[in-house]
Amino acid sequence: MGNQVEKLTHLNYKEVPTADPTGMDRDEGPRIGVSYIFSNDDDELEQQQDSVHDLGSEHPALQPYDPQLHEVECSVYYRDECIYQKSFSEEDTVPEEGDEGGGGHLSTYTPENLLNRCKPGDLVEFVCQAQYPHWVVYVGDFQVVHLHRLEVVNSFLTDASQGRRGRIANRLYRYKPLSPAVVVRNALDQVGCKDRDLSWRNSECFAAWCRYGKREFKIGGELRIGKQPYRLQIRLGDKRSHTLEFQSLEDLIMEKRRNDQIGRAAVIQELSSHLQAAEEEEEEEEDHHHPGARTAVE
Repeated sequence: MGNQVEKLTHLNYKEVPTADPTGMDRDEGPRIGVSYIFSNDDDELEQQQDSVHDLGSEHPALQPYDPQLHEVECSVYYRDECIYQKSFSEEDTVPEEGDEGGGGHLSTYTPENLLNRCKPGDLVEFVCQAQYPHWVVYVGDFQVVHLHRLEVVNSFLTDASQGRRGRIANRLYRYKPLSPAVVVRNALDQVGCKDRDLSWRNSECFAAWCRYGKREFKIGGELRIGKQPYRLQIRLGDKRSHTLEFQSLEDLIMEKRRNDQIGRAAVIQELSSHLQAAEEEEEEEEDHHHPGARTAVE
């Protein structure tokens, strides 16, 4: 096995320690996230696609993709500062010119349509049901640079999309961006980098680093010691959310991408099962410490 690390699996939220059993926004106690040390998650995407293609010469018909149905609404905080937000609510969504779907900057388009919207330095996120999002940096002349199968490559946007719909993702992260020329140079300078020379765990971390230049997007860019300064707030519904804490942005992005891959319904089901179990344990403890309380009330 050498120096390789065996791949770990994240089973469900019941295994994640938390002090937020009700799912409400509270500041009482830590909600601890998961630390990931396994390989690039975009490799899993490619393996899934290859296995589907091997089933037959004709590709299976894809269901219409509805971002509001499949994607998880969430916010990311570093201490008290919101550094990322994905929300479909009207107060958080600003319509864009030519947007017919009402989703503002989260609307998705065909690769051909995206070519008419992209400018050098833009980040593009390709999305599809049951797959990890794939991020690329548009560098002009219909081309993008992206982390693909453990190598930074230069491709045509339409090829990099692999038929998926996409969106311009400049407004998801709230860091101050570098100039378009610097973003493009950052991306092109890394073309050909692969395997052990890579400093990014997935396509999103690579693309975000190109645009914002922050070391937090790199592997090992932060020390994982002390209190978890990052919070991933997952919106479950009206006025309900669940929060996980992480020691690094890299770990948080891995969890966020896992949620995107399994989909909104599965995430809510996982959290609901976990929260229900936590509530039942809390009720049992209360009954154990105050056995006469229920009788007295009745």
